Amino acid sequence: MENLSFGIVALGANLPTAAGDPVHALATAVATLGREPGLWIADVSRVWRTPAVPAGSGPDYVNAAATIRTTLDARALLDRLHGIEAAHGRDRSTGRWSARVLDLDLIALDGLILPDPATLRHWIGMAPDRQRVKTPDRLILPHPRMQDRGFVLGPLAEIAPDWHHPLTGLSVSQMLAELGPAALSGMMPLPDRIGTGEP
Repeated sequence: MENLSFGIVALGANLPTAAGDPVHALATAVATLGREPGLWIADVSRVWRTPAVPAGSGPDYVNAAATIRTTLDARALLDRLHGIEAAHGRDRSTGRWSARVLDLDLIALDGLILPDPATLRHWIGMAPDRQRVKTPDRLILPHPRMQDRGFVLGPLAEIAPDWHHPLTGLSVSQMLAELGPAALSGMMPLPDRIGTGEP
C-alpha cells in the first residue's frame, strides 16, 4: 500500500435533507468518505449539538470530527469533500456563513503548511470582523480558524487530543484549553458516534 497521510475533517450541518435530519447527513457523509478510493476513516467523534452563531440566526448545528488515512493530496482530498457536499445538496453559492445541509472542512493533512507559513500566519491573525468578509483564494492548511472554534476542537479532542498544529506547536487539547470554558458553551455531545472504519 502507498504511504498514507493523516488527515482531519470537520463535519457540520443544520438543515435537513430529503433523506433525513442533519445527524443523518453527517452519518451518510462519513459512510461515503469511507467508500472513497484512497481514503479510509480512522476514527469519528461523537456528534455534538452546537448553537448557531449569532444566537437566533438559524437552527442549531450538529458537528463532529473524523480522522482519516489517505493516499490523496490536499487538493484532491478537498475536491472529494466538495463532491460529497454537492451530492447532499450543498449550495456553496449561498455564502460561507449560511445555514447548510452539509459542511465538510479539511482541517489538516499530516504536517502540511499550505501555501506557506507567512500566509497561514496572516489568516490566523486576521481580525474577526475581517474574517467574515475575506475569503482565501487558495487552500490554506491547517484550517486558519481551527484554533478559534470550539465546535471543531471539542469533537476533535475526543479522537486526536495530542495532534499538534505544525505552525504553533499547540496540541488540540492545548488549543481548546486556551479558548477557555466559554468555547463549549451551549454545546452538548450526543450519546452515539456515527461510524468508524479501518485504515
